[in-house]
Amino acid sequence: LERVDTRTVYIANKFPQHGHYIPQRFADNRIISSKYTIWNFIPKNLFEQFRRIANFYFLIIFLVQVSPDTPTSPITSGLPLFFVITVTAIKQGYEDWLRHKADNEVNGAPVFVVRSGSLVQTRSKNIRVGDIVRVAKDETFPADLVLLSSDRAEGTCHITTTSLDGETNLKTHYSVPETAVSQSVSRLESLQAVVECQQPEADLYRYHSQSDHPNPPHTLGPENLLLRGARLKNTKEIFGVAVYTGMESKMALNYKCKSQKRSAVEKSMNTFLIIYLGILLFEAILSTILKYAWQAENKWDEPFYNQKTDQERNSSQILKFISDFLAFLVLYNFIIPISLYVTVEMQKFLGSFFIGWDLDLYHEESDQKAQVNTSDLNEELGQVEYVFTDKTGTLTENEMQFRECSINGIKYQEINGKLIPEGMTEDSPDGEEELFLKAVSLCHTVQISYDQTDGPGDPFSHANGFSPQMEYYASSPDEKALVEATKRMGVTFIGSCLFNSCVSARRYKLLHVLEFDADRRRMSVILQKPSGEKVLFTKGAESAVLPYSTSGEIDKTRVHVDEFALKGLRTLVVACRHFSADEYQEVDRRLHEARTALQQREERLVEVFNFIEKDLELLGATGVEDKLQDKVQETIESLRLAGIKVWVLTGDKHETAVSVSLSCGHFHRTMNILELVKQKSDSECAEQLRRLARRYNTSAHPFCETPKDHVIQHGLVVDGASLSLALREHEKLFMEVCKNCSAVLCCRMAPLQKAKVVRLLKTSPEKPITLAIGDGANDVSMIQEAHVGIGIMGKEGRQAVRNSDYAIARFKFLAKLLLVHGHFYYIRIATLVQYFFYKNVCFITPQFLYQFFCFVYLTLYNICFTSLPILVYSLFEQLVHPHVLQSKPALYRYRDPSADVLQMLFANSDSEGEYLPFGNDDRSSDSRASLGTSLQRNGAMFGNWTFGTLVFTVMVITVTLKLALETHFWTWMNHFVTWGSIAFYFIFSLFYGGIIWPFLHTQDMYFVFVQLLSSGSAWFAIFIIVITCLFPDVIKKVFYRHLQPTSTQKSQVSVRLPPQTLQL
Repeated sequence: LERVDTRTVYIANKFPQHGHYIPQRFADNRIISSKYTIWNFIPKNLFEQFRRIANFYFLIIFLVQVSPDTPTSPITSGLPLFFVITVTAIKQGYEDWLRHKADNEVNGAPVFVVRSGSLVQTRSKNIRVGDIVRVAKDETFPADLVLLSSDRAEGTCHITTTSLDGETNLKTHYSVPETAVSQSVSRLESLQAVVECQQPEADLYRYHSQSDHPNPPHTLGPENLLLRGARLKNTKEIFGVAVYTGMESKMALNYKCKSQKRSAVEKSMNTFLIIYLGILLFEAILSTILKYAWQAENKWDEPFYNQKTDQERNSSQILKFISDFLAFLVLYNFIIPISLYVTVEMQKFLGSFFIGWDLDLYHEESDQKAQVNTSDLNEELGQVEYVFTDKTGTLTENEMQFRECSINGIKYQEINGKLIPEGMTEDSPDGEEELFLKAVSLCHTVQISYDQTDGPGDPFSHANGFSPQMEYYASSPDEKALVEATKRMGVTFIGSCLFNSCVSARRYKLLHVLEFDADRRRMSVILQKPSGEKVLFTKGAESAVLPYSTSGEIDKTRVHVDEFALKGLRTLVVACRHFSADEYQEVDRRLHEARTALQQREERLVEVFNFIEKDLELLGATGVEDKLQDKVQETIESLRLAGIKVWVLTGDKHETAVSVSLSCGHFHRTMNILELVKQKSDSECAEQLRRLARRYNTSAHPFCETPKDHVIQHGLVVDGASLSLALREHEKLFMEVCKNCSAVLCCRMAPLQKAKVVRLLKTSPEKPITLAIGDGANDVSMIQEAHVGIGIMGKEGRQAVRNSDYAIARFKFLAKLLLVHGHFYYIRIATLVQYFFYKNVCFITPQFLYQFFCFVYLTLYNICFTSLPILVYSLFEQLVHPHVLQSKPALYRYRDPSADVLQMLFANSDSEGEYLPFGNDDRSSDSRASLGTSLQRNGAMFGNWTFGTLVFTVMVITVTLKLALETHFWTWMNHFVTWGSIAFYFIFSLFYGGIIWPFLHTQDMYFVFVQLLSSGSAWFAIFIIVITCLFPDVIKKVFYRHLQPTSTQKSQVSVRLPPQTLQL
């Protein structure tokens, strides 16, 4: 079918009654973030699980075992596979149930819609396109609505879009002019109107439509559309018609499903899986060839006790070879441990609870604890090399506080609600100060909310007794901080008037607002004073106001602005211009012509704004502080000592960003600061990059990854425009400069540029592990791009938290999350994976040597006999006390080489694993030959089953004690599962071999274990072989600890702590 470019929405669903009208079909208003339904969960989940190479491999092995000639029962592979699939399905089902629960909460929220001439309460999911919806103050919009009417006289409403784009400012939206005052349900119900709009698209700021009323059509734009997820503020109630619902709303279209992030350890597991699969195929082929070489002699091919049938003699040799190969493949398949995957899943899932339980990551003021949104990346926290952080709201509190100002060339500070000149203790406001405060109080777009059900009424009713329920909503936190500051100083903005506590209430009439834009970097208001005089107040960046100022203390103010910026303050310059009657008439005429122009309206408005905002009288400047969060400097320093490079990505201007970087310890005062800013062309950018490269190359000492105190450290500052040029043609050179800098600051960054920077480092040849941390919706792209994304539970909505892998309340918690939890998780998972391959190599080598087995023991080895000790170890192990890890961040870099799964896993597990079974079996075989008839009291030799049980017993004890040797942090649970696993093996073997099981075809193990334990020689052999196998490990540990100790081992020796209970 051909897609229609527009959709027709009939308000109140009043479709035409004549003709052959076929209503368009629209999506319902349900939001669906879940992955499964009750009907497709089993087939869809099974399909996804068997796409994993390991699961598919074990499924093939299971199907081979179903054949009649298989040497082992299908249960040996089927039961572990079923367990793995079931546990994974339960975990994924539980996570999806949580998503269903969240969806149901949103979809079941109560809303009011106009139906059948009355206001009816229904659920959000029942809203249809065309329904008229009522939304009250502080409620979120349940769908994308075109604003029809508002309780405000001018038909406007104010909203916040924090959850959509991270902006905390108050935005003004306008109703359709023809319905602006239609607040009664009956009038809205009687509407006969149509909205013709474009099909849904993801762009939050793009919307075009027209309303077809009995009057001529009226064009609608983004200012008429209320987006789902935004919140109504400073307005009692509004009515709007739903035009986009459910998954067609702009919020849903902007919802980007997070790509499945996979940890480096998981990727390495797949690599080693392929390697061990090659070993498995080699052993199976070798065993098949050796079998036929051995059967080349007739006496072994067809011994007297095992005569072949005629069918066996006449069967195809190729089919027999394939059958034997598959038999050996099935017998040796345990070299690839299926239980590893379920143990890793359980370790990640259970281990993630420790982050939420850690009281050191709990923020008491906001009552927020750390949360884990995905447990698949726990070990990545221990391998981070780059941290990309937002500034506002992440390093800072996002709470603006007025600190200083400059008025007529004199610096002032606020002391006890009064402006005091610098160096003085008391002052009374003069005319210049009062004019400056009036300009700051009036030049803004602040809205006021009164905590009253009947609206604010007359602003003068609050003049002589200021209402404490009055609340400011500003287009930026800076504006709100400035208006609140002037209020403390006695000049209070209360709507359409200004109240001065020292004089009287004065009304100023707002004539025009010259809106802020990124190119002009300033905004202005034109007011009429009570005397009738017209005045322009302007505020903006110093580079946008000072060049247009012709009077006032320009030079002194410029010096003060620079001083404010060096202190990390956000600066604004304030100026004014007085109009004569003729001048204002000209200004008013030009503004009217530009605003009503049908063509080139934007260009004409810019031209008029520049004509008006000139010949300014400079009044002064303001300095507003965005306070640093607690312990930010200590956290960044800890990360630096841990070998982690910190990049700050912010939208702030150059001077302010550099100042904050210096104050938070990101840049040091002794650091050589390199700048790549204000580049205009590719050639200019390339030349600057080469110049920067020469600067650090000519340093006294070459840069290294772990800079010492005597090494010259470099910091790089780059702005968004220069970054775009650098990435376009000179990416390699730019990366070279960045990697030789210990700290990088990117300012004036757009959200997508943040993600590009992260991707740039992430995909570099070194493939470093990256972490991004932020608190706003504008940080979501980089959070999703990085290997690990962390959301800050700040004041800019929950979008970053919802899209992150982990969420914390404050930046300072990042230190413990990485240095302690990350370190522990990485060591634990590395040892877990290494140990699993080790014990399975030990397990399969006796089969390769002897090929006798019991399928019950084959099945239970990984499920019961050796699974719990390593699981408990991987949950509780602590090589070093958490306090030591935090006090010595360098330990984050120096990991135990034997635990580095990416470098040593294969070598360690293979060498040690091969040694143990060869040691066991060779010694066992020698013992049997040398002791002759002395193994049993009656003089009989051990049979195959007894000898095999001896080998298996030694193996279970040895691999369990091997893990005990590796354990540094013993808890009661470690003791219970370690010694309990060995005890369970003995108890189970006595029970299994002490009963004749009627459902088994043979009773090979009957009384075998009792017979084994009744022999003193067997006990002696078990003891000697276990000691002999573990003795080299003990010697190696003692040797390395005393002669070549690692940094971790030194920390273990230097800090003697009393026995303590579990720390995490």
